[in-house]
Amino acid sequence: METHKNRCLLYNQGLMPYLKAHGWQRSLLTERIHDPNLDDVLILLEHPPVYTLGQGSNSDFLKFDIDKGQYDVHRVERGGEVTYHCPGQLVGYPILNLQRYRKDLHWYLRELEEVIIRVLAVYGLQGERIPAFTGVWLQGRKVAAIGIKVSRWITMHGFALNVCPDMTGFERIVPCGISDKPVGSLAEWIPDITCEEVRFYLAQSFAEVFGVELVELQPQRFFGSE
Repeated sequence: METHKNRCLLYNQGLMPYLKAHGWQRSLLTERIHDPNLDDVLILLEHPPVYTLGQGSNSDFLKFDIDKGQYDVHRVERGGEVTYHCPGQLVGYPILNLQRYRKDLHWYLRELEEVIIRVLAVYGLQGERIPAFTGVWLQGRKVAAIGIKVSRWITMHGFALNVCPDMTGFERIVPCGISDKPVGSLAEWIPDITCEEVRFYLAQSFAEVFGVELVELQPQRFFGSE
């Protein structure tokens, strides 16, 4: 007999300003704290160029003056250090109720890494974990960063996979606070790769790893100020 799979709503969004996506995640999280029976959600999108700092992260890892305002910088409630988002980087925000899976944050982080590792395997690339660090590496270069926040066992924030971004934005920070391990993107190994095709494999891999049935919904339309 086939076991019942949890449903997970999939939103394949395009380019979305960081704060708009952040507000959306928070509203989804709040709804699920009030009603834990609501379906899980996976949002896949890209952001315009932006730097984000984790809750306790050190602003010394920024190589520019945060007050000069040339770059958008937001301090948010996820774990982890400073990171950079931009077009060509595929970002995933799972809003999952871990009470349906395992109430174990280390397990959850390893499962997110596993999702990325399986996507890389589709392309014949061997993603690796480095003990004591969170994320996924490819031949010594960090291609995916992960940072999460969990409230009442419901997750927000998630992972960022460098598919084919302009990598120069990373030069202005110490990514994830790790100065001796370079960042990389999949385009270095697969020059013509696109976020569009990777989205498909990411969704597929996520469904396999978490054992969910993905239900794709129309992209959300958000109005009002950017």
